[in-house]
Amino acid sequence: MSRGEHIHHGYFIEPDDSKETAQTRLIELLLEQSSLPIGSTVLDVGCGIGGTTRYLAKHHGCRVTGLTISGRQVELARTLTTKEAGTDSLHDCPSDFTPLGNGGARFFELDAEKMGAYFSTASNKATFDCVWISEAMSHLPDKRLFFCNASKLLNPGGKLVVADWFKAEGLSTAQINADIKPIEDGMLLPPLCEPSEYVHLAGETGLAIFSEPFDISKQVSKTWDISWSLIQSPGLWAFALSLGRDGIAFLQSFRAMRRGYANGTFRYSVMVFKK
Repeated sequence: MSRGEHIHHGYFIEPDDSKETAQTRLIELLLEQSSLPIGSTVLDVGCGIGGTTRYLAKHHGCRVTGLTISGRQVELARTLTTKEAGTDSLHDCPSDFTPLGNGGARFFELDAEKMGAYFSTASNKATFDCVWISEAMSHLPDKRLFFCNASKLLNPGGKLVVADWFKAEGLSTAQINADIKPIEDGMLLPPLCEPSEYVHLAGETGLAIFSEPFDISKQVSKTWDISWSLIQSPGLWAFALSLGRDGIAFLQSFRAMRRGYANGTFRYSVMVFKK
């Protein structure tokens, strides 16, 4: 299922909010929570097809480097960025920024777990005012490594901006098995963390709390109501069945997310840390 230019939840406030409006509002919430200065250098980890990367460049004057593990997503991100910039062709050198507004965007295919080593080499050396990660850290098996790398790549006073999926604090084994395991299985996730675990990892890696974990589960849960309505096609389920267990588990996880939000076991929080 495609969520358009942005591959993340929407922050729904008004009853008539479109998903596009809500997704943009989530970015604005993170900017508000982080007090990110205009013109900052940003590393957007798990950037997808670059929707947030372009938004930060165009509307906040940032120079943004987007990372994704998918080569296909990098191709799409560069093409969409070139189109939005109104230029005729891609840069010969992928490390060049494409100007957008008062900022710029560029994209790399890179495993997030290797970003610390990559940006520490002489030819790629870079540090950032902000490491931005939206709904990607939950997919990383070694979250402590990510926090270490983020701390390493941040300039003094820099911000780590996080939006992610969590399990609620203190769930029973029965609640985890009923509501959380189907999400983990369907989305091919390592075990989901509690928000307090991110706070602990940040502290261990030299990062202080700038903005306390802010639970917006109620405001984002509509995302999965919309998503569920979009996957009701019998043809889509037939295709998922042809893929075997993983295909069906993926679509069923949409239902599991709705159930988790309704039961209060699956949570969505945003938080910001400072070096």
